Order: sequence, then C-alpha cells, then structure tokens
Amino acid sequence: MKIGIVGSGYVGTTIAACFADLGHDVMSVDVDESVVRRLNDGEAPISEPGLDDLLGRYAGDTLFATTEYDDLVDFGAEVIFLALPTPSNEDGSIDTAVVETGAEALGRLLADVEGYPTVVVKSTVVPGTTEDVIGPILERESGGVAGTDFGLAMNPEFLREGSAVSDFTDPDKLVFGTADDRAREALEAVYAPLIDDADVPVVHTGRREAEMIKYANNAFLAAKVSLINEIGNVCKAYGVDAYEVADAIGLDDRIGEAFLRSGVGWGGSCFPKDVDAIVAAAREAGYDPQLLQAAIDVNDRQPERMLDLMDRHVDVEGERVAVLGLAFKPGTDDVRNSRAIPIIEGLQERGAEVIAYDPNDGATAHMRERFPDVEYLASASPTLSGAHAALVVTDWPEFADLDREFDLMSNRVVIDGRRVIERREGLTYEGLTWD
Repeated sequence: MKIGIVGSGYVGTTIAACFADLGHDVMSVDVDESVVRRLNDGEAPISEPGLDDLLGRYAGDTLFATTEYDDLVDFGAEVIFLALPTPSNEDGSIDTAVVETGAEALGRLLADVEGYPTVVVKSTVVPGTTEDVIGPILERESGGVAGTDFGLAMNPEFLREGSAVSDFTDPDKLVFGTADDRAREALEAVYAPLIDDADVPVVHTGRREAEMIKYANNAFLAAKVSLINEIGNVCKAYGVDAYEVADAIGLDDRIGEAFLRSGVGWGGSCFPKDVDAIVAAAREAGYDPQLLQAAIDVNDRQPERMLDLMDRHVDVEGERVAVLGLAFKPGTDDVRNSRAIPIIEGLQERGAEVIAYDPNDGATAHMRERFPDVEYLASASPTLSGAHAALVVTDWPEFADLDREFDLMSNRVVIDGRRVIERREGLTYEGLTWD
C-alpha cells in the first residue's frame, strides 16, 4: 500500500520506518526541512534504537520525505496518518492547534487523491476530537463527507521511547477506531503483514473509544507506578525492603510484576501529558478524577523526597553535587518531564554546584539548553570526583557497574532513586523507597 505520514517526531518517524519494513511505500510530510533532509539521507531525527538501521535500509527506495503536502496526491496515498504533537496547555488540557493545522493542509488536497483515501488520527487526542474537530476540518477543506468521500479513523499508538521499534513489531494489541467498513478494511490492510506474522489481538471499536483506550492505558500504568511508589514510601518509613514486597505481590496475577519498581517517578512525553489531559478533560465534562490526581501528586513529590533524604546527611550549599542521569529513561535522549529537572532545580535552590552526566549525548545537549549553568561531564568518574553527594536519577545500565568511582567523592553520600547502585561498605547509601 501507499501510506502517507504527516509529522516526523517520535511516533511519525517510527511508524514510517516500520511501515516501510512491512513492505509498504511510505511518504512522510514534515514542515522542518532539516528533518526531511535527514530522513531522505537515512538518518533518524530522534534517538531511538533500531531506527537508523531501518531508515538506512529503506530511505530513497520505499520511504521518502517531503515538505509539501501536495506530493501526497502524485504519490497516490491510500491511507494518511496524522502523527502530529498535542502538547499540554497550562491547565493540563491538550493543544490541538498543530493537528488542526495539519488537517487543514491535508483537507485542501484530499479531493484530489484518487479512490477512497482514509485519514487516520495517530496523535493522542481526547475523546471526540477525531469526530468533532478533525473530521469537520477535513470536510470543510475538502468539500467531501467523512464516510462517503474519505475514511476517518483513530488508531492510537502504544510506543515507548527506547523500545518504539520493538513495540511496533511486537505489540500487545492494535486498536482500530472506525465508523465505516472501508476505513476499517484500510487499517486491516495496512497492518495485515504484522497481524499475520505476530498474531496480534485487534480491537475493533468506535473512534471515541479508541481515543479513550490510549488515555486509559497510560493513566492506569501511571497510577500503578505512583501506587508502588506510595507503598515504597510506607516501606521506607518502616525499614522494609520495598522491592521484596513488590516481588511478592507481583506474583498475584491480578497485580502482575510489570511497573512495580518503586523510585523517583515517571516522566517523559506520554504519562505526564496524558494523565494531565484526561484529568482536565474529565473535569471539563463534570467529573473530578481524584485517584488520577492523587497519582500525579505522588509522582510530583518523589523528587523532593529524594532531596530530603540527601538533606538528612549533608548540607550542599556551596558544594559539588553529582547528578547521574538526565534522560527520563534509559535508551533515549528525551528529557521532557525528566525527574532530573526538579532534582537540579532543588539542588540549585539549596545553593549547590551541580555537576551532571548522562550516557546519551543528546540528553546532555537538551538539558544544557534548560540549565546552561550546570557543568556537564563526559563520564561518571569526573562527575563523581570531589562531589559532596551523588543522586542517581536514571537507571542507565552502566550506572550499575559503578563501584570504586564513588571513592573519588569528597563525601560519599549516594541517594539512589532507581535502585541501580550496589550498597557497600564505605558508602552512605540511601534508597528512595527502600532501606
């Protein structure tokens, strides 16, 4: 099939490369000329394992990028995915301006696309957006009618940064939100190679339900993380090993072992934005989701709890403090809502001289833009050298190998927010939610 992708961020770039790998012809549209140039050169504009390999294999052959929406007409796109960002407003609600602009540009050429083109919303949007916002824009700009002249569907993504390619190729489920048979058949054809090879469960549902499934998925997982962190905080108060508790309760199949590692909390582009958005949407609809708000509150408190543990052992005013880990999770360069941000802010409020290290150069570059006065070093050893305290914020595998590097510290206080450091004699070690 011929597939168009509007937007080349984490989601758009990943699905473009993966659809090409499924045997489709793909055309990506993005307004950023530098992104388009990199895609056509076979280079990923984002840091994601496995993506450069796929782009290098298909770019210039079955995968092309352009800045012109009109190119989708000559290309003969049969299915066009809208994979544009929906950032948060100050009140937590989503800003659909970019998606709406993309829908307007797409709508203006939709009538010229042969056949029954199907527009698929891949962006994360609150229930009703596909039908009540995107659909009317496409109809107005094209002069056509959704369900008659073109298809309109919602197909939420469940791609985790750091494992997006493998999440695409081995998904837990596919969700097809449609209102007509031709749109459903188009999505089935797009994913047919994946469905046949991986035996993936397919959920056929309405467009509003598909939108809500994405939010429900992330809200549930975020709440689970906050719940285990709250339990971990109670364990800490009683001197109980939270990880032994988690291992035991994870054996209950009603609970499951996934997402039971307590620590400094969740960040990134999905959980914070999606939980805030569904809370804001629920309130607008007249319901106050108190449990989800509590999940947010617990998560927001974890970095300060980590700093409080440090305060019990040292006064860091005027002292060097090492921060290990800047990306919100290992395997990515994304620092959006990273727990390192409130940690660094709290250290600076305490008058500390912050020294930071992340194994990913991209994450370091992104954080430097936010905190230009922090000193960023190229490895863990010089970062720890002379430090009065060290805070471990991201569970990069290489941090688990650190040992004698801590002997370089002037005061060997280690606050571990991810349980990756081996406790040993000579370290004043504090786990965030365990003893």
